[in-house]
Amino acid sequence: MVQIRELSVPDAYEITPKQIADDRGLFLEWYRFDRLEEAVGHSLDLKQANTSVSRRGSVRGIHFADIPPSQAKYVTAPRGAVLDFVIDIRVGSPTFGTWDSVLLDDVDRRAIYVAEGLGHCFVALTDDATVSYLVTDVYNPTREHGINPLDADIALRFPEEAGELLLSPKDTDAPGLAEAAELGLLPTWDAARAFYASLDNGGN
Repeated sequence: MVQIRELSVPDAYEITPKQIADDRGLFLEWYRFDRLEEAVGHSLDLKQANTSVSRRGSVRGIHFADIPPSQAKYVTAPRGAVLDFVIDIRVGSPTFGTWDSVLLDDVDRRAIYVAEGLGHCFVALTDDATVSYLVTDVYNPTREHGINPLDADIALRFPEEAGELLLSPKDTDAPGLAEAAELGLLPTWDAARAFYASLDNGGN
């Protein structure tokens, strides 16, 4: 059993599983396709699974892919803790430029669903923070883009427990939100809505 809550960024959801514990340990359902389909409006056609392991303070993102088809993500942290951010980068969206976050850890074992066309980023709060992703399309480097996670226009708030931030040159060299919009890299609200509607109709 899972509880699903839509975040303040439309088309992103927090998923909290019910954990069943006994003297042997615990059991939980960390992904339920049917419950997520009820919330999102369509099933997920999962095509790839990824895992990252990060030192405390490591920042990964802000990443996104061209839409269509982009890449929806279902993300959880089976070990350690990360603060996971979803950023609305869809030009024309009523919440464009805003973000929300979910703590993913090995205590509450929450997950986050990030729809196609949204930006995704996280910061590791512990060493060996392990993050697993289920995604709806295979990695395509020619369609992948980034936004600088330190961009002042987005103003992500990294918690003190992250310590000193560790970022890759790829992410720090990425444009800010305004520059990415000027370069025509960002998805649009209308294109995202049209793509979601096609999924709701079974891809027809």
